[in-house]
Amino acid sequence: CLLKRRNEQGAEAGVSRCDEVKFEDVRLYLVERKMGRSRRSFLTQLARSKGFIVEDILSDAVTHVVSEDSRASSLWAWLKGCELGNLPSMHVLDISWFTDSMREGRPVAVETRYLIQDTKFPTTAVASAAVTVSQYACQRQTTTENNNKIFTDALEVLAEYYEFKEIEGPCLAFRRATSVLKSLPFVVQCLRDLRDLPCLGEHTKAIMEEILEYGRSFEVEQTLSDERYQTLKLFTSVFGVGPKTADKWYRQGLRSFSDVLTEPGIHLNRMQQTGFLHYGDISRAVSKAEARALGSIIDEAVRAITPDAIIALTGGFRRGKEFGHDVDFLVTTPELGRERSLLPDVIDELKKKGFLLYCDYHASTFDMARLPSFSFEAMDHFAKCFLILRLEEGKVEGGLNSSEKDSRGWRAVRVDLVSPPLDRYAYALLGWTGSRRTNEQNKEFLAATTEKDIFAHLGLEYIEPWQRNA
Repeated sequence: CLLKRRNEQGAEAGVSRCDEVKFEDVRLYLVERKMGRSRRSFLTQLARSKGFIVEDILSDAVTHVVSEDSRASSLWAWLKGCELGNLPSMHVLDISWFTDSMREGRPVAVETRYLIQDTKFPTTAVASAAVTVSQYACQRQTTTENNNKIFTDALEVLAEYYEFKEIEGPCLAFRRATSVLKSLPFVVQCLRDLRDLPCLGEHTKAIMEEILEYGRSFEVEQTLSDERYQTLKLFTSVFGVGPKTADKWYRQGLRSFSDVLTEPGIHLNRMQQTGFLHYGDISRAVSKAEARALGSIIDEAVRAITPDAIIALTGGFRRGKEFGHDVDFLVTTPELGRERSLLPDVIDELKKKGFLLYCDYHASTFDMARLPSFSFEAMDHFAKCFLILRLEEGKVEGGLNSSEKDSRGWRAVRVDLVSPPLDRYAYALLGWTGSRRTNEQNKEFLAATTEKDIFAHLGLEYIEPWQRNA
């Protein structure tokens, strides 16, 4: 092989600096074999125009090798002849991964269907031996692809069970273990694969060992059949019903929605009434297309009030998820102080346009004089509103995510708006992007204008939003 490894400084020489780099942790190499020189040149420029780093020379700096050669044996024989020390850690991918990434405008998750696997060298064994996992969730690159769903689904059931029982220790332990397992680029096949991984306690390992041996966990099955767990999970699926209310209803002997709605002693507040009224809609997942349509509605409403507004879609959709339970937006303006009165005006605009089905508004109680403080959670005090909006089918590309029997032509969707001051916008963007685990930070205020500033303040490597699905 004529290709030679380069040092880190040399690796930079193969990167075009004409386009802005958006994905610093992803370095592509397009294999010319089968692809041809002219097509490779075209695809290289396409990728660079979208913010990708494309290396001209195959080296240990490369993270993703892309090939149109579907013959795994010949491709891997060629790669092994290139004397690459980092080959076991590289993703060797079919061109379909590249095509999907170009369409999405970002590196899509490396799913099994994209991999060109070396059948003589099992990828799971290589991956498990090469992976080093940070003890900090905010430093673990976690995409939406979960290679260990059979384990994380089980642990999430137990975490929720202990959350309902208000036992914080085991709940937190299972959630942290789940976060680690979601970050792994390989499928755990034996307990040896868990060696040196953080946040995996003996209880977690016992659950996983049971699943590895029997294909299921008896403790999880027992939990799923527990009447209290089933009832609290049902009741808390209603908008406006939290664990304490659900437990209160359970202790009153209520076990179903019918029990709640026909019980004379139950007085539902306005949020709970709305939750039951629109339960079929707001318990159904929201699609990415629906989130985009809602983004257009919010954008139009906000800019009718203040044309220079700053609006960002946050939550799971910003992390690359295809579906979510609700849609979250940050809304602010360059004019400090204006954000305090912005949301009421936006609510009025949505009501005037016929989109508003429900609104719960909370005015700003943000107090700069109390920062920094361990007892004052600044982001909890920004102006916010919890909405249910009417989304028409004609506004959604590809149609609504509705049941086949639903002929209304619209659905209700949960939307949250948060309005931070501009000088707190970066922190709000990081906080509301999530995920839950990546937001465990020290309660100290440091000035920042971007998310990268926050990571830099903490001495952490920057993690892209689509890698924060911890």
